[in-house]
Amino acid sequence: MTEARSLAIRVRGRVQGVGFRPTVWRLARDLGLAGDVLNDADGVLIRVAGKAEAIDALIGRLRREPPPLARIDAIETQAIAPFAADDFRVADSLPGLTQTEVAPDAVACAACAAEVGDPFARRFRYPFTNCTHCGPRFSIVHGIPYDRAATTMAPFALCPACRSEYDDPADRRFHAEPIACHACGPRARLIRLDGRAVHFEQYSMLDEVDAVCTLLQRGEIVAIKGLGGYHLACDATRGDVVAALRERKRRDAKPFALMARDIGIIRRFAEVDATAEALLRSPAGPIVLLPATGPARLPDAVAPGLGLLGFMLPTTPLHHLILKRMDRPVVMTSGNLSSEPQVTDEAGLRAHLTGIAGFALVHDRAIANRIDDSVVRVIDGAPRVLRRARGYAPAAFALPPGFEGAPPVLALGGELKATFCLARGAEAVLSQHMGDLEDAATDDDYRRNLALYETLYDHAPRVIAVDRHPDYISAKYGRARAARDGLALVEVQHHHAHVAACLAENRRPLAAPPVLGIVADGLGYGGDDTLWGGEFLLADYRGYRRLGTMKPVAMPGNAMASREPWRNLYAHLMAEIGWPGFAMNCRDLPLYEFLAEKPRATFDAMIRDGRFAPRASSCGRLFDAVAAALDLCRERQSYEGQAAMQLEAIVDREALADEGDDLAYPFALPRLGGSGLPYIEPWAMWQALLGDLVLATPPAVIAARFHRGLANAMVAMAVQLRGDPAAALFDTVVLSGGCFQNATLFTLVARGLERAGFTLLSHREVPANDGGLALGQAVIALAATAGAGPCASAFPAAS
Repeated sequence: MTEARSLAIRVRGRVQGVGFRPTVWRLARDLGLAGDVLNDADGVLIRVAGKAEAIDALIGRLRREPPPLARIDAIETQAIAPFAADDFRVADSLPGLTQTEVAPDAVACAACAAEVGDPFARRFRYPFTNCTHCGPRFSIVHGIPYDRAATTMAPFALCPACRSEYDDPADRRFHAEPIACHACGPRARLIRLDGRAVHFEQYSMLDEVDAVCTLLQRGEIVAIKGLGGYHLACDATRGDVVAALRERKRRDAKPFALMARDIGIIRRFAEVDATAEALLRSPAGPIVLLPATGPARLPDAVAPGLGLLGFMLPTTPLHHLILKRMDRPVVMTSGNLSSEPQVTDEAGLRAHLTGIAGFALVHDRAIANRIDDSVVRVIDGAPRVLRRARGYAPAAFALPPGFEGAPPVLALGGELKATFCLARGAEAVLSQHMGDLEDAATDDDYRRNLALYETLYDHAPRVIAVDRHPDYISAKYGRARAARDGLALVEVQHHHAHVAACLAENRRPLAAPPVLGIVADGLGYGGDDTLWGGEFLLADYRGYRRLGTMKPVAMPGNAMASREPWRNLYAHLMAEIGWPGFAMNCRDLPLYEFLAEKPRATFDAMIRDGRFAPRASSCGRLFDAVAAALDLCRERQSYEGQAAMQLEAIVDREALADEGDDLAYPFALPRLGGSGLPYIEPWAMWQALLGDLVLATPPAVIAARFHRGLANAMVAMAVQLRGDPAAALFDTVVLSGGCFQNATLFTLVARGLERAGFTLLSHREVPANDGGLALGQAVIALAATAGAGPCASAFPAAS
């Protein structure tokens, strides 16, 4: 017979709003234990009395059998005074300083999806069905603890039937805060955006949700209120309708996301391997980028010039019901005008989407927090988040060892793909993707979300971390706030933040030795006040040293060069070959005629002067220049990364696999005058590429040779910088920066580094692009201010 004990069990992590308390209740009763379980500001607190071996079994089963959406970071126990209880119960939540996290939204689970389709079920065709294992969380919460009163479901009083489920610990809807039904919950309503009356009976014998399917089948564009905002939907197989949506939304070329009823429909248009299928079916339910190699084709207007399609499965019961009769994909793109935030309410719908959609499916469950769809791509066999939003944010990241005891930090991210990060104690909360802060509405959304997060998490920063760029909007805000509130300010170099984000994501300890960070990026403000973008940094959390770079080349027109790829092409050709050499060898190319018609004298003067043509060591601008040379995206990019994405899309896979390195375009690794830094010199690459153009080599083969050549150069640089393997400066390489979202480049570089004996760290849950910057800034600021733990940094005066 074992000894009886009374114990307090503290569980930390993602344990609220995910069915954790009923799981504890069920397990405790199975084990014959008495006591209670409750939510509080630290997570879940269990007070239990019973046999010691039963309590140990409870803790063990919590670790092994947590609810599907839960994540346990820690279980701590403390002996308490013996207490008497007849049974085990679920107690009311306690308020207090928030130390727990808010769970992300989750797509409809299989049980709820089946229930909605069951004519004998109480929630048959109810579009807001959910349970503790699925449904909205972050998008409806405005306070902590996560109880119904702190959500936008508060106005909907539970009917007796729902109340019974809500109060029954044995029911899968026990304390599922958003639960509702036809009798007591939100209702969907079909409206016309031209103000005229509409009756769903004109389109369906069932209900207003089903009527949307008929409208889509008839070629209408419909605005649909989803979990975190409105979508614009139309039949993806109708090229004329997709083109109309592009014109009305003012979105020239950026690919549209797609939604399909089931995997079988997706497979008609795209390749879905096991990893991609698991992602599509996951609780996060992201948009997954898939090779468009299915037996059927969608109109080019869906994803112009690209070989990938972004598919997701239905995310809510409402989407399941709309698509039930739809045997083909629909476009499901964010409900906004190009570059603006997604619309979340009916006022915004009428103000911004009238004229784009003819109809709208609205409902009366308010969206507390705007959150867009996440985007994930399988690269080198692993899922990698490109846009972290619905389903992933705001899940917290556990910080690596060594950061214990650091003060609260607020990191404000970059300017494009804006995010921010709240860090304290043992975790960091990275916000959802919000877009580009140059747009005033996005900037407003960023500040509103920041205020919300600081309220939700009771976060009072003592340190502000910003990018060291003097003109970033987020950095200006951070500097002003630090000065106003008397907070410490840490300015972080852009590419150092990229590397640090990857280190933190991979939980590399604070005291670990430096790594080589290869950051293949667009643009960032460098440590020497010039523009960087293709960097080789010896780095840890506390510092970095620039060991190598790509060739700095002028950007005529500054920011205009990022939008007009031909400007970068011209600057590269003039830097490497000069006009006389280009004219002598390439006069017969259409490219020559194109550039000859440009105001070359003006651009030559800009390049010589430099004030309006700053030099940048940018990997992204090199991709732009090569894409322009191949006439893939020459005059203007409609969205960031378009030229590089189209260049990757045309890569000839057979040439990439079968041609040897002898046909890969060559790059040299000389040293820069002045600094003496080794750099990737593309002179020989341009000679070879232009030679292939003269020989009429297919652009797809040229694209393959460029990718392989650049990857070989990056690996060769890493090997050169490592030095003597017996006394290596580093043994681990980090790959970060937006260019590593290019699967071809990433895979070639990764394989080359592994063959050279390096350990590789890369991004999976944090975007490699600027969406991950805030996490990197946060851990660098923590390292700069943390009093705990030694650090192996060799960069006391990093530059």
